[in-house]
Amino acid sequence: MRNILLIAGSDPSAGAGVQQDLKVTTLLGAYGLTVVTALTVQDTSGVQAVHPVAAPVVAAQLEAVLRDLRVDAVKIGMLANEDIVRVVAALLRQFEISTIILDPVLAASDGSPLLTPAGIEALKQELLPLATLITPNLAEAALLTGLDVTEVTGMEAAAQALHQQGARYALVTGGHLPGEPVDVLFDGVNCYRLAGVRRIQPHTHGSGCALATALATLLAQARALPEAVNQARALVAEAIRYGLPLGKGRGPVNPYAPFARELDRYQVLQQLASAVARLQTGGIESLIPEVQSNLGYATLYAAGPQDVAAFPGRILKGPQGLIIPRAPEFGASSHIAAVILTALRTHPQLRAAMNIRFFEELERLAPLLHFKVASFDRSDEPLDIKAKEGSTLAWGVATVLKSAEPPPDLIYDRGEWGKEPMIRVLGPDPNTVAEKVLALNQALQAAGAIR
Repeated sequence: MRNILLIAGSDPSAGAGVQQDLKVTTLLGAYGLTVVTALTVQDTSGVQAVHPVAAPVVAAQLEAVLRDLRVDAVKIGMLANEDIVRVVAALLRQFEISTIILDPVLAASDGSPLLTPAGIEALKQELLPLATLITPNLAEAALLTGLDVTEVTGMEAAAQALHQQGARYALVTGGHLPGEPVDVLFDGVNCYRLAGVRRIQPHTHGSGCALATALATLLAQARALPEAVNQARALVAEAIRYGLPLGKGRGPVNPYAPFARELDRYQVLQQLASAVARLQTGGIESLIPEVQSNLGYATLYAAGPQDVAAFPGRILKGPQGLIIPRAPEFGASSHIAAVILTALRTHPQLRAAMNIRFFEELERLAPLLHFKVASFDRSDEPLDIKAKEGSTLAWGVATVLKSAEPPPDLIYDRGEWGKEPMIRVLGPDPNTVAEKVLALNQALQAAGAIR
């Protein structure tokens, strides 16, 4: 296991600083060591106060770690003042640390200064020449170079200037650019424009910390620079996409999201198998439509159809009951995935769904079962959406789900020419969906609607 030394401030909301850094190192399979440079008083609304740790105390922490433990890489974040910058630089030189990622934390997102002007000059003189890689955002790159860094060509000039000031590599991050974000990497010879996707997501606190720490960890794990940069950027993009709405202000990014998704895959398959076994004992053959049924379940933080499992070959109606041709697999049903992924956008708890046959008695019986019902009319679908294969379900489900309202248990449509009427049963997991289907089956039998 690689040891990553994290030199940064403390954030009591744990969205940034050493708290966020430790999460990232742990998730990437490394061991985080910490040297605290400042105690901040902050929450999701902003920074209220900064209390730098005395420089001799920072030096004592750093020396204790470096004398006792192997350090494979160092990530430097908030340093607060000139004295701390100089003691950190002196000890890193003394112990000849070879991999240093410098995240020049100069100010908080709300504008609160986190490094004094004298500290900025000391950072340029003392730490830039030690940096393997520096990761400034637009404002930080401008302060460190004196250049206008408001668009991509300015980012390229800044990255090259930072290299000339001593950093081996520079990654200028463009999250604050208008339009689609672009990062610029300078490897000492060439500049590379790394395109990203803009996420309309307010919870981005700690994204810079997570990026620099991921880079330090991946480089310590012997990743080549391009591979480390690509993997770190992908991790942070996912962390931003699934940012956590904690507190009253800007919540933290969520680096756990992609790991949770992978860990959940086995449980998803197991729960689908359990739910379909329950359905096989329930005598629901009359609920299976002509196009057959399927039951799907999404992982935590599902990013696309590849993260939704269902049954290849669908769930079939046979003379002796339900037929399950194959065990559940991920990516097995684009239709059921469309329903679930659309539901997740407004109601993240709705991770499972099943399609069943439509019955006219539905509206009368559903209230007796305390089921909430919604419907959409396929004839209202815009022609441009209708022309896209497989888009109707996403459109229909989206029209009835409102984030401010409790979600329905059942969504139905009456079909149209060539399209069979259908009910979609929604729930947080496959077993809950299965129990709703079984309850509806019993109600329909009792009403004489099916045999």
